Amino acid sequence: MTAKIDRRKLIVPALGAVYEKFSPYSYAFMRFSAGAILVPHGVQKLVYGTAVNTAQGLAAKGFPFPLPLAYFVGFVELFVAAALAVGLFTRLAAAILWIEMAVIIIWFVGPNGYFWGRQGYEFALLWLLLFTAIFFGGGGRYSADRYLRKEF
Repeated sequence: MTAKIDRRKLIVPALGAVYEKFSPYSYAFMRFSAGAILVPHGVQKLVYGTAVNTAQGLAAKGFPFPLPLAYFVGFVELFVAAALAVGLFTRLAAAILWIEMAVIIIWFVGPNGYFWGRQGYEFALLWLLLFTAIFFGGGGRYSADRYLRKEF
């Protein structure tokens, strides 16, 4: 996808060449960022032991089997998010992460309202919307899926 920029419409026309050069990478950058930002959360749970804290939060909300579920969340945040970042099984990864964000919004931060300052749901909603876009967009040009020549 090569975007042709109409430089006459730009406030700073000299930036047109920069926009044209980097626009083909913008979707891959968005997909990579959406996955990569979650990876440290999975590392925290699986490597540094915060899955126990996650399990306590899950138990407080009435989720069954909170400790195994907390480790599953850590797996999702580490491995599924990493797969999304590199564009491997992109649509499946986006769907799984979308479900996680929906659960977080409904059961954990949704009751606090919208604003992040009150630990509201706006950040989780942003992720959910990104995962929605990625689900429909697939892996894109710069993804492992493209090299596999298969998409889910």
